[in-house]
Amino acid sequence: MGSQSPSSSIPVIDLSNEDLKPGTNNWVSTCKEIRHAMEEFGCFEAIYSKVSVELHKQVFDTSKELFDLPTEIKMKNTSTKPFFGYSGQFSTLKLYEALGIDNPTTLQSTQSFTNLMWPLGNDRFCESVRSYSELVVELDNMVIRMLFESYGLERCCESYIESINYLLRYINYRTPEKNESPIGITPHTDKSMTTIIHQNHINALKIRTRDNEWIDVQPSAPASSFIVMAGDALMAWSNDRILPCYHQVIMNHGADTRYSLGMFSFSNRIIEVPQEFVDDKSPLKYKPFNHFEFLHFIKSLAGSKSDSLIKGYCGI
Repeated sequence: MGSQSPSSSIPVIDLSNEDLKPGTNNWVSTCKEIRHAMEEFGCFEAIYSKVSVELHKQVFDTSKELFDLPTEIKMKNTSTKPFFGYSGQFSTLKLYEALGIDNPTTLQSTQSFTNLMWPLGNDRFCESVRSYSELVVELDNMVIRMLFESYGLERCCESYIESINYLLRYINYRTPEKNESPIGITPHTDKSMTTIIHQNHINALKIRTRDNEWIDVQPSAPASSFIVMAGDALMAWSNDRILPCYHQVIMNHGADTRYSLGMFSFSNRIIEVPQEFVDDKSPLKYKPFNHFEFLHFIKSLAGSKSDSLIKGYCGI
């Protein structure tokens, strides 16, 4: 069974139980917990023990190897898709650096990225990223199935899962120097459908509640703890039923480097609000939209002038 945390923290839901199977009472109650968490917090902590302690360690050991590479090598990580390539060297966000792997569950993608970073090869990195990505995508698919079922939208589930393009981002927040700002990343919501964050032992993530209170996220057990967040696109899909997770990263002076991995999901198909979410009390709030065109809009002048990017792009 999942468990509700104290009010000062986000819900914790255990998705590791082998008895958690469709049709069981445990499954049905957990579906409701996930829906409640996404509507009230825009996120929850998933306990998912399929990622072993050994794989967790390997992924973060190789994260350090990746970020220790020269900047000119890391900047070879480019993409035509906004936010999918290297990101860093910002004058306003000096602690932050990230690299992205498009479609990380495929050998072709992970091998291509590995060869770009390490022309002589790095089998340990390549194997760990693919094994890790397959498990986290399994987790995301499980969450989506349970969320859709809680709304009675099983009919939409398979086509949704087939439409998803995953992006794995390796993220590094270095330790702030003595007189340096501790801001790792400023308050924001993700533009994905969902984001799953997994981190090393450094807790620096803060989430804003509906009451505008910032709370610290302190994972229960680093290896098996994943923060599942709703993005702007999922809010639009749900016709504002689901709250996107507003979050930031604040690093403590003297803390170790924070390495984290973010699995972001984007839809390759036109996203439409299901008819079940529209009635007299909840009129349609979003036009059908192309997820990747939305990402390009964010980078545009029109996007920079929008208070709410998703509403500026496809709101009614």
